[in-house]
Amino acid sequence: MFRSKNTIIAVCMCFIILSCKDELMISFSEINITTSNNSIVEINIPKADGNTTIANQINFEIRKTITAALHFDNPDTITSESIEESITAFNEEYNTFKANFPQNETGWEVQIDGDLMYQSPEVISIAISSYINTGGAHGALNIRILNFDPKTGETIENTALFNNIETFNTLAQKYFKDATKDKDIFLDENSFEFPANIGYSEEGLVILYNPYEIGPYSTGIIQFTIPFDDINSLLVFQGS
Repeated sequence: MFRSKNTIIAVCMCFIILSCKDELMISFSEINITTSNNSIVEINIPKADGNTTIANQINFEIRKTITAALHFDNPDTITSESIEESITAFNEEYNTFKANFPQNETGWEVQIDGDLMYQSPEVISIAISSYINTGGAHGALNIRILNFDPKTGETIENTALFNNIETFNTLAQKYFKDATKDKDIFLDENSFEFPANIGYSEEGLVILYNPYEIGPYSTGIIQFTIPFDDINSLLVFQGS
């Protein structure tokens, strides 16, 4: 009888483990993307593996975001069909610049990194950070957060993360004021800017504003985290 009980427990544990694996059908590895003639673009991003359909959809969105970053000066007229083509185009543009302005010794550089912020059976959050310098007074830093449905690989719009946008705005504004109390930012209570970048982390919900989004470049990136204990009641996909 004792052995029978142990067998039942063991079988149940196997089902639980297999169930958890089935829930997390996607895993991630880090890859470096470059080309043979590339010397100024460095790209390190997560690559989704596992269920082919889901992984392909996630990887497509990540690559689309990076291609847009490499065409930051004119993202609406992108002709490149891959990151590699965009890297080549960026290098060619730099070589043309050097040929036209040989006296200018300023180098160009691109650094793009991806980070898996959070993964659960309900939501995956990935941050894509890009720094691009084409010889100006300062480089352009931008962070884009992508949220994915792990069951389909489709992106989740920010507004679809909440069951009550108005209450979220009220709560986020309190955290925003605390995060910016030492910065030169004035925010009217009736004109709170809904953030373009929201994502999950192990600590809570991350809210991020890029430079120029709500203040001068000197303000830099404004980022704060709302703990899950304070915001889970407002989230469609609760964090832990």
